[in-house]
Amino acid sequence: MPPSPWLVPITAIRRSPGVRRHEQRSGPVGKLVDGDPLVVAGTSVPAGAEAEADVDLDVIVGGIEVSGEVSAPWQGECRRCLRPVGGELHAEVREIYRPRTASSDDDEETYPLSGEQLDLAPLVRDALLLALPLAPLCRPDCAGLCPICGADLADGPCGCEHAPTDPRWAVLDDLKPRGRG
Repeated sequence: MPPSPWLVPITAIRRSPGVRRHEQRSGPVGKLVDGDPLVVAGTSVPAGAEAEADVDLDVIVGGIEVSGEVSAPWQGECRRCLRPVGGELHAEVREIYRPRTASSDDDEETYPLSGEQLDLAPLVRDALLLALPLAPLCRPDCAGLCPICGADLADGPCGCEHAPTDPRWAVLDDLKPRGRG
């Protein structure tokens, strides 16, 4: 099994507080950690897609700060018309890696730092999951689908007779400007 592209050797820089090192890494992200795919609300990073991390590692007292950008392609469906959509995710990151001690084992604010390698995989995975769009649109003015016949309204009006307005809401129709339906 080849070594992970997300493991960064840190032996040399850990001994020198204040040192900065630039790292560029890329690798597949379909199943980065624990075999879980990167999916949020129907949008996903495609299986086997290449993610990129362009980060700086700064040695600080008690750990290493990682800052930079993580990017990867994404795909999903338009929330209005269900057409396939996709793009490129770009997520800014700034996180701290610290060694775990008996008193800090449950520290959820930092990433664990153990041994002589820093593992970027959890940081990349978290940043991409947070950057995935929850309700993507194929374009901002997408008209969506007709609620009666399901026709794509981007192709023009469907000709359906829309259901009558609920009489309980009829008073609100009087508030609409004339000439607008």
